[in-house]
Amino acid sequence: MNDKLLHDPESWLDEHGDYLFRYAYVRLRNRAAAEDAVQETFLAGIKAYDRYDEKTPVRYWLRGILHHKVVDYIRKAAREIAVDDSEDHEILDRFKYKAFGIPSQQPAPWKFDPKHAYEQKEFWEIFYRCMAGLKESMGLAFTMRELEGLSTEEICKELRIKPNNLWVLLHRARAQLKECLEAHWITPEGTEQ
Repeated sequence: MNDKLLHDPESWLDEHGDYLFRYAYVRLRNRAAAEDAVQETFLAGIKAYDRYDEKTPVRYWLRGILHHKVVDYIRKAAREIAVDDSEDHEILDRFKYKAFGIPSQQPAPWKFDPKHAYEQKEFWEIFYRCMAGLKESMGLAFTMRELEGLSTEEICKELRIKPNNLWVLLHRARAQLKECLEAHWITPEGTEQ
């Protein structure tokens, strides 16, 4: 029996719905938007199913479609938000420190091993909550860079900001995420890391 018969569109929701929703939700940080993106993915998949070549498992073929839906949503949302220009002052201060030879502070080490936590389902629930706590501009910048792998140039164009603003947004997002994760991550055994 070929993959097309095993994975007909009627089974997609049951077989791939949760996976695709999690993929969209962590990137969009909005439940309704993630649900819409998954629904649009299923519709686009049904329309394009006759072109499905079976070289890739259906789940990853659908994820490829969803990836484009997520990027489209992020681009649309990026055009609708305003970035706080007060961030320029912090950037200038940092460059002054660098220009006068004062080394920048290194971030404190993690209170737990993020590589080990990354593999645990419970960790991702905390991560999603921490992502939801970021300001929209920081969340978009972090998602575009770290989850979607877009370049500085692409992100700056989409968010209509300068590279220094992007650097500040990413720095603040990473710092906030680290603080939130360290405050809320508890190992599955019930002890804080």
